[in-house]
Amino acid sequence: MATRRGRTDAGPLERQARAALRDTARTLAQLEKRNAAAVAAAAELLMGCFENGGTAYFCGNGGSAADAQHLAAEFSGRYLVDRPGLPAVALTTNSSAVTAIGNDYGYDDVFSRQLEGLGSPGDVLVAITTSGRSESVRRAVRAAHALEMTVIGMTGAKGGEFAALCDVALITPSAVTPNIQEGHIAMGHAFCLLVERAMFPGGTPGKGPRPSGRARTRRAAGRTGVRARRAPATPPARARRRRGTRPRRRA
Repeated sequence: MATRRGRTDAGPLERQARAALRDTARTLAQLEKRNAAAVAAAAELLMGCFENGGTAYFCGNGGSAADAQHLAAEFSGRYLVDRPGLPAVALTTNSSAVTAIGNDYGYDDVFSRQLEGLGSPGDVLVAITTSGRSESVRRAVRAAHALEMTVIGMTGAKGGEFAALCDVALITPSAVTPNIQEGHIAMGHAFCLLVERAMFPGGTPGKGPRPSGRARTRRAAGRTGVRARRAPATPPARARRRRGTRPRRRA
């Protein structure tokens, strides 16, 4: 709901909202100065992976799991332009695998165990942990390196030890978890943008969901004023044989 014009007094909730947004803005303002080169390096690694037929894997816990799924979807779906889907997988999404591995081996292995079966040399792992202490993510990094994968790590100001384990580190300069996550998604969007622009320079802006075939038929009929009819499909030879009408052989 919009506030009334001319209002000069700010209530306690509005003051707290302004303070929270200022904290976010301060954190994001530092990303350009501290991380532009690292974001470009991450984009370079991802482009090399995709261009050589590799797959990008993403993992994290809690809010970082949501970020992993979000960024994987930007590649497998699209970011800003219509183009072919890119191979990107969030290791957080297979609930059967996560719960089976967690139950049989322990939660710390839920990502590394999946990588053992999926990862290949030349693939990329984007490992996200705001604290840098998530053992499940750290084990995923070790598994990725054992498979000769490259690792992009995303962490916060206290995650220096974790950052040192990664090939490229994107560190949000904050110790506050929500602000770290805001930095991660901002940097993630940035490397999605760079990859898409470089790999698909002629891409056209996405225009939202495409109409179904039936909707397109109705739309065409509306333009001509005549109800469009679909041409009857010719059954394939296998279907004709099932109905007892064997195709004729040429003499």
